[in-house]
Amino acid sequence: MNVNRHTKLDNPVWYSLSESHEQVAVDYKTIKFYQPDYCPFGGFENSTGIAEHIDAYAALADNFFVVGEQPELSGNLEFIKELVCLQMVARGSIDIKTTEEIIQLTEGHNSILYDLVNLVQPGYFKRKTALLGNYFGIFKNNELVAVTGERMKMHDFTEVSAVVTHPKHTGKGYARQLTAHTANNIFSQKKTPFLHVAENNLAAIKLYEKSGFETRRKISFWNITKRHKV
Repeated sequence: MNVNRHTKLDNPVWYSLSESHEQVAVDYKTIKFYQPDYCPFGGFENSTGIAEHIDAYAALADNFFVVGEQPELSGNLEFIKELVCLQMVARGSIDIKTTEEIIQLTEGHNSILYDLVNLVQPGYFKRKTALLGNYFGIFKNNELVAVTGERMKMHDFTEVSAVVTHPKHTGKGYARQLTAHTANNIFSQKKTPFLHVAENNLAAIKLYEKSGFETRRKISFWNITKRHKV
């Protein structure tokens, strides 16, 4: 089936796991998930039989998300919440003044990267998430204080993710510089950057808009866990 390239953004997990990240997929045919130590996300092409497949994945991960349309669940699982996000796409390369030295992070930085992201955005960044793409950081006094990187990837699109600044270092323009650097790096690969941001995170949305991102649509992240027995 020939799918319009932008339509793939309506189902970003499915197409990422069908294209660039196929090697880290847990593939149940009608629904695909990232291996849980890489990313807690899944996406489905159609809803046929997915409830039993979601049950199977729940044996691997206690808490995870299905991205896109609301999935059907068995009686073994329940929704924790629906996180509604704006999906934003960059219009073109971002031209802003860079005042900080931006370092491409290596495998040796994975532990401090993991700690910083989970300090600010706990639950989304796993031990192997850094292996999904390039990550960039700003250091102050040998301490990693701000990061941004790449997560979901398709042939034509790469997601900007983990836009994180340590709480003691906010308000200095680090996030905007890192977002621009990461997005421009994606453009250099002949791909288009996109990102997801909670619809109520107005400060982040304003930052992304100033950096040249436009809202494409709203998209839901359905948080799922095992049903608590009474």
